[in-house]
Amino acid sequence: MQSIHIANHHFDLRSPYAKWVGIAAALLALGFVIWSPSWRQALVAVIAIGVLLVVGYWLIRKSQVGYTFTATHFQQHLFRGGWVLRWNNISKIGICTFDQDGWHHPLPWIGIKLRRYSPYLDSICPRIASEILLSQRALLYLGARQKNQETQFEDMVLDAQQYKESTTKSYSGLMAMLANRMKYQRQYYDYDVFISANDLDRSAEEFVGLARRYLAAAEPEKADQ
Repeated sequence: MQSIHIANHHFDLRSPYAKWVGIAAALLALGFVIWSPSWRQALVAVIAIGVLLVVGYWLIRKSQVGYTFTATHFQQHLFRGGWVLRWNNISKIGICTFDQDGWHHPLPWIGIKLRRYSPYLDSICPRIASEILLSQRALLYLGARQKNQETQFEDMVLDAQQYKESTTKSYSGLMAMLANRMKYQRQYYDYDVFISANDLDRSAEEFVGLARRYLAAAEPEKADQ
């Protein structure tokens, strides 16, 4: 299948919008230069405008979340890194739900269930792992609450016990904490990796439909992988 890249928002410095912002900032700076009573005040104003533009661009870039779909891989791109999964290591993708009184309520999260944790853990850097652990605390707590395990929440959220996937593959420290978090959340939601619906450029249903088409078209995992 054709490779595609999507993002929750785009800001291209070559776009007409960016050019108009630049023109407006330049005119504003010129106005300060012409009308300020002293060159010092004009210089301060011009510097302030430049700083605001740089900070604004940085905040936009920091909040951008992108996704790449290829015939073999699915990737999430964050400001400081990301992760990558092979389709043949994914067993299912769906919208996460919360069970309350026998009714399943959809949550603003998309879940991905893996066949093996190690390819995902090996693709992610500690900084991104830390961000995931912090951003999904509420999701873990909700899962613990629906199973009446709130008293165990503090032990689970900081569980850094060594994680062993096999006799030759194990993880410790922050990566073990992430693996254990995935293990707990699988018990609650039957998914391991989660994507916030707020980080999408479309509805969660449309995103899941797109991902499932790529998943269905992917080659199955080989026995020696």
